[in-house]
Amino acid sequence: MTLVWSFILIPFVAICLIPFLKMKGKAIAVYCAVSVIAFITSYLAIQVLNGQNFIITLPGSYLSGPINLEIDSLSAWFMLIINFGFITGGFYGLFYMKAYVNQPKNLNLHGILFVLLHASLISLCAIQNSIAFLVAWEIMALSAFLSIIFEHEKVATIRAGINYLIQSHISILFLTIGFIWVASQTGSYDFSAIHRYSMAHSGALSLMLFLFFFNGFAIKAGFVPFHTWLPYAHPAAPAHISGIMSGILIKIGIFGILRMLLLIQVNYITVGNLILVISIISGIYGVMLAILQHNLKKLLAYHSIENIGIIGIGIGLGCIGLGINNPVLSSLGFAGALLHTLNHSLFKSLLFFTTGNVYQATHTLDIEKLGGIVKKMPQTSILFLIAALAICGLPPFNGFISEFILYTGLYHWIQNAQMGSLIFIIFTVMGLAMIGGLALMCFTKAFGVVFLGNTRHSFQHEIKEVSFFQLMPLYAIAAVIICIGLFPRLFLDVLIQPVHLFTNLKQLQFVSFQGNDIDALVSVSHASWYLILLVLLLLGIRKWALNNRTVTVLPTWACGYTAPTSKIQYTASSFVKTYSKLLGMFFLISKREKEVQGIFPTDAHLETHPYDKIEKWLIDYPVVNFKTFMGRFRFFQNGKLQFYILYGITFIILIISIPILYDKIILFLEFLKQL
Repeated sequence: MTLVWSFILIPFVAICLIPFLKMKGKAIAVYCAVSVIAFITSYLAIQVLNGQNFIITLPGSYLSGPINLEIDSLSAWFMLIINFGFITGGFYGLFYMKAYVNQPKNLNLHGILFVLLHASLISLCAIQNSIAFLVAWEIMALSAFLSIIFEHEKVATIRAGINYLIQSHISILFLTIGFIWVASQTGSYDFSAIHRYSMAHSGALSLMLFLFFFNGFAIKAGFVPFHTWLPYAHPAAPAHISGIMSGILIKIGIFGILRMLLLIQVNYITVGNLILVISIISGIYGVMLAILQHNLKKLLAYHSIENIGIIGIGIGLGCIGLGINNPVLSSLGFAGALLHTLNHSLFKSLLFFTTGNVYQATHTLDIEKLGGIVKKMPQTSILFLIAALAICGLPPFNGFISEFILYTGLYHWIQNAQMGSLIFIIFTVMGLAMIGGLALMCFTKAFGVVFLGNTRHSFQHEIKEVSFFQLMPLYAIAAVIICIGLFPRLFLDVLIQPVHLFTNLKQLQFVSFQGNDIDALVSVSHASWYLILLVLLLLGIRKWALNNRTVTVLPTWACGYTAPTSKIQYTASSFVKTYSKLLGMFFLISKREKEVQGIFPTDAHLETHPYDKIEKWLIDYPVVNFKTFMGRFRFFQNGKLQFYILYGITFIILIISIPILYDKIILFLEFLKQL
């Protein structure tokens, strides 16, 4: 109980102190509050993963009833991910936000929101009461919304924030309907009531209840077609908030889906196939749109959708494994999903933080204007490259480990699969392969165009590397990425307890984690590192051999051009021109161009702007049609006072007459029945 009160008092004290402290004091107060909360909850999480229990009952209120707080192994895993993300993101934010020291009021609110966001996310992992859960969810949504619109003087930022806020509350609406449904039938707001209700009403009702919760959590997670808020919210927010949103915030949607799978008794084969199809579509569609983007943050935002799809594939495989009573498939599926949740939080936050470094140095995120950054910011470039290789699922980094586990699960499924299941297996394997290949293409474009080559734009200020302290959390994240790639067994052993919640296996007793499969995984990872070390050794020998020699640096051949310029380099658009033509039916690409005229043209211009077709169909068209429909009633708002008085009198008459008419109608209906 002391730890619970500490968890409540520490954010409260920090929030009260922040407005009265000087600029440096504000930063220290925010980071200390987040660090202490992270230390307390991480300690509890580690204890739970070691086999201990943590259950506390708070008195609650007349409305909510007793509020149970419980940390099980699933909660513990997500708590550790959240805490690491906030510790590294908060430390990075201390230095990133120095550029905004002339906005003390904004920084006051931003610091308070950062503490609230962290506390609410941690709370959601432990709360077992519907009312308290919705309150914490609302605090999280509002804190994230106000953090997104930090630069509220920009119209695009406000639009992105409102878009996020509206869709967040659609998510809350679905969750509220699900919780009210259970409470109305059981009279309890405790999560255990959800389990009791699903056990008593297994079948269509349980499936429908799960779908309500799934829709609510899927909006937060960013599955297609619930993804349309991500590409706007992530680029609008400051870099450390973008990293936390992509690496942490959307994972609470994954946590919610997994929690409901533990509570609701459903047909796991049906649910697994549904999640699998949605996830494959999300993964492929997300990376397909990411390739076309010209804004570096927007490109990363679409990759969040792609990786949520990969996590969803693991969840789908786990559910199918439960449905067909295949413990190997279910264990591999859930283990792959949970490990990729951690992996994505690492390499995606690293990508957003390095992108933030580039933005602070260049003041632009337009890929078409960037180039040659590696010469000015070598450390940021290398860190971006590590994260890019990891997100593409290449060995010896962490993304390869979790994706290899999913492929291994599919291999074990296909051994005993029937003809109908083979369709899903082939569809899933092709989907994962396409996601990996397209991601490699996308980050080849991103790294090549942004960091390699020559500068495409003439900047009026010096571009230089950020401070070492701003790079420290980035190196910490990169170290964990490498550690998972080198020593996957350590992290897979930690996953035994969370996976046990779903599979009811006391230990992962199957070939994949104890035999040839995991040995092959480790061997590939180690072999890749041996190759890297060999290359580094050869480069060291070369440098030593040339140490006492004069080295002349000359320009490259430049394909025969006597006066090479940056204009002959690939741009973001030209790099994917063939791709956009081949798959043009899936995209909406608008062009703005100034035609070339004359034999020796002096000026020409061409811009392409990709747009999301699903957003056009599901968001834009309904909104336009609704506005058109409501516009037909504008004559009511004509600006004439006498009409407004008439509306008021009419409203009063209706309010008075409804009870009278209601009684008359009841009498009339009874008369009709007698006839």
